Amino acid sequence: MRISLYLSILSASLLLSGCTARLTEPEITFTPPKYVEEMPSREEENSFVARGSLFGQGDSPLFSDHKAMHVNDVVTVVISETASSSNVGKKALSEADTLGLNGGVFTSAGANSTVNSAVNKLNGLSNIGFTGGSTSSYAGSGSATKNASFTTTVSARIVKVMSNGNYFITGRREIMVDDQKQIMQLSGVIRPYDIDQNNQINSAKISDAKILYANEGDVDRSTQRGWGSKLVEAVWPF
Repeated sequence: MRISLYLSILSASLLLSGCTARLTEPEITFTPPKYVEEMPSREEENSFVARGSLFGQGDSPLFSDHKAMHVNDVVTVVISETASSSNVGKKALSEADTLGLNGGVFTSAGANSTVNSAVNKLNGLSNIGFTGGSTSSYAGSGSATKNASFTTTVSARIVKVMSNGNYFITGRREIMVDDQKQIMQLSGVIRPYDIDQNNQINSAKISDAKILYANEGDVDRSTQRGWGSKLVEAVWPF
């Protein structure tokens, strides 16, 4: 009795795990890549500067570069992503078969009328022909075209300055309009040399870039299928 109960629980758990595997929504994790966590942080170097220098020192020197250079500095990311794809496929097949079969004809070499009569009767029985033929053809074609573009700006914060000088950045922006929340989140690794004089960087220059754009609210909920429909679709075999 106990063994049957265990088997029932195991089969139910396997069924539910298979269903939930197909019901999960696509997700993006913004945890840093493994090499970012393994690479040590860059240590700050305090260089000696003569007292009374014209260029000055401190947090906001007069003639310093205004690019993001330290942890918690902010850099503006210009997200401009365009995806375009086109696929056309055609396939045509044809096949024709012809089959012919004849029984053959017997002949008589002599002038005996009895033999000739027997040969004629035999030919009437054996000279049976069979002819067959088949023809098949298939033609199919398909095409798919997709064009998508997304453009916006997000301010990101430098989380870690790695020993090679690259920055790991992460940023998040939330906008609430008429009870509809828009969420924009990104992370990735950038080079300080790719930051322009306006403290901006294009998303195409971000390594291991992860970009998320999502909506939350009544409009988003109305476009989502219910969990019952997803469950039926997951277990329906046809």
